[in-house]
Amino acid sequence: MLTIIHGKIKTMTGTDYDDGFVQIENGKIKALGNMQDCPHEKRGTKVINAKGNLVMPGIIEAHCHMGITEEKKGMEGDDCNENVNPITPYLRAIDAINPMDAAFDDALRAGITSAMIGPGSSNVVGGQFAFVKTHGRCIDQMIVKAPAAMKVAFGENPKVNFSGQNTSPATRMAIASMLREELFKAKEYQRKRQEDEEQEVDFQYECWLPVLEGKIPLKAHAHRADDILTAIRIAKEFGLSMTIDHCSEGHLIAEEIKESGFPAIVGPDMASRNKIEVQNMAFKTVGILNKAGIPTAITTDHPVSMIQFLPICAGLAVKSGLPEEEGLRSITIHAARICGVEERVGSLEVGKDGDIVIFDGNPMEVFTRVLCTIIEGKIVYHDEQTDIL
Repeated sequence: MLTIIHGKIKTMTGTDYDDGFVQIENGKIKALGNMQDCPHEKRGTKVINAKGNLVMPGIIEAHCHMGITEEKKGMEGDDCNENVNPITPYLRAIDAINPMDAAFDDALRAGITSAMIGPGSSNVVGGQFAFVKTHGRCIDQMIVKAPAAMKVAFGENPKVNFSGQNTSPATRMAIASMLREELFKAKEYQRKRQEDEEQEVDFQYECWLPVLEGKIPLKAHAHRADDILTAIRIAKEFGLSMTIDHCSEGHLIAEEIKESGFPAIVGPDMASRNKIEVQNMAFKTVGILNKAGIPTAITTDHPVSMIQFLPICAGLAVKSGLPEEEGLRSITIHAARICGVEERVGSLEVGKDGDIVIFDGNPMEVFTRVLCTIIEGKIVYHDEQTDIL
């Protein structure tokens, strides 16, 4: 058992405690509240005295390629895009994520306890994302949800990759057409499977069933306003749930995105405008979408921006108009809900995973230090200068 005492507890549920405690047992939050209600310590309990520092849920990265595009390894560590075939829904992120990537350690040191990781955006359909914890050596033991989403991509990336190979797609029309054809075939396969129990399993289309059944969303790479609207159009045509990832020009069509009902994962805004489709990229986008009532998370798109800068990206969004509380929500509970894992992470509540970080200040401020990172009740990082342990 682990008990954190005398912390400034920020639960992300709307109920906070200026001098509070959190108790974790068997990896789950067992109790939390004001210090006056803290139960007596049991023998064998590990106690952390937070000494008035901020105690909050672990930070969540809602879209990245950590462990798939590894640092320091060049081509040998780059497994992000199977860019010889535009339609690869059957690829699984868990088969390429290397937990030994240095980015996982950077994440822990920044208080990031979980992440949505998956293929890149070179393909029209890239494959299946997985939501995982950021501590461990065996990816199978780190999984929270897999598959967690199906990656699709619009705009420049598929165009540039395949037009250079003298094959489709070379236009936005072809991208949309190829995705529609794939979804049409997948729905036909679903129909046959439902009508005939003897229907032979097809590896290419079996992976679409969780999407078609509404269990996981499309994860749509879309920067430009017209690409965002095309993604919405196709998702509506096939009755699918979807997250709009990057959403760089979302602030230009906030009303249409709100009407669609789809959430946005915005970023990486701490990056170069090195493509035409990101020329209107800005930290103000998150605040504008949030004000419009659109559920919104923030992403670094690691390694486009480094994963350890995720809380700073939230701070820059706050600087550009996002309310401070919403800045924290965009990297905790909003991210958890958008990723479909809010029953386990994103807030401090009884029954949820004991993923907790202790900061010596606001994590969105650049001088703030992570004093301790805890995943499922285990201390996985602590600042050697801290005296809270």
